[in-house]
Amino acid sequence: MDAPTLIARRIAQELRPGMLANLGVGIPTLVANYVPRDMHIYFQSENGLVGTGPIPQEGLAQAYLTDAAGQPVTALPGAATFDSAVSFGLIRGGHLDLTVLGGLEVDQEGLLANWMIPGKMVPGMGGAMDLVTGARRVIVAMQHTARGKPKIVRKCTLPLTSTRAIDLLVTELAVIGFDGGRATLLETAPGVGVDAVLAATEAELTVPSRVPQMQIDGLNPTEGASS
Repeated sequence: MDAPTLIARRIAQELRPGMLANLGVGIPTLVANYVPRDMHIYFQSENGLVGTGPIPQEGLAQAYLTDAAGQPVTALPGAATFDSAVSFGLIRGGHLDLTVLGGLEVDQEGLLANWMIPGKMVPGMGGAMDLVTGARRVIVAMQHTARGKPKIVRKCTLPLTSTRAIDLLVTELAVIGFDGGRATLLETAPGVGVDAVLAATEAELTVPSRVPQMQIDGLNPTEGASS
């Protein structure tokens, strides 16, 4: 199983029936593919759509039905469309139960940088600032390192998205929480030991005496992996 799939499948376990949730660009969009069949979730897109479904199969994409990044999406029965003012009213008004966003860096206090690399042209922050500030719960989906360098750092060097800390970070190596403003190792990926997580992390992690492994359907976690 590749890293994006593992991350998306683990984050899908955080969904609850009836949630209004937003999925960001990249790995977060994959989460919709792993919603349990008997669970109804309302996925919202900043460009004005509630009721998005899984990524469309090849050949079935509709040019007029896209997410905020212009990527094709599906619409489930009962989906609703509206203008961006209403969409951002939902976000800024605190009506989103959950948002899942990608990340460039997360620091040990849970602050996120995910919208710009200095010196590179970007169209703008988009809805990232509003989502981190307005959603009731913020989960970041990103790979643990980039080109061998940790993305979970002591202090972000890239421009911050918000001064509000995220709630949960899921990578291909670990699940990390930020209760009390401290990064705490909650789970390791199947077959990954605590030492491997620490070696790939610049930030200071609080490590409980027992760290369980992610429970992912189809994988057999190795209990008691080396720590």
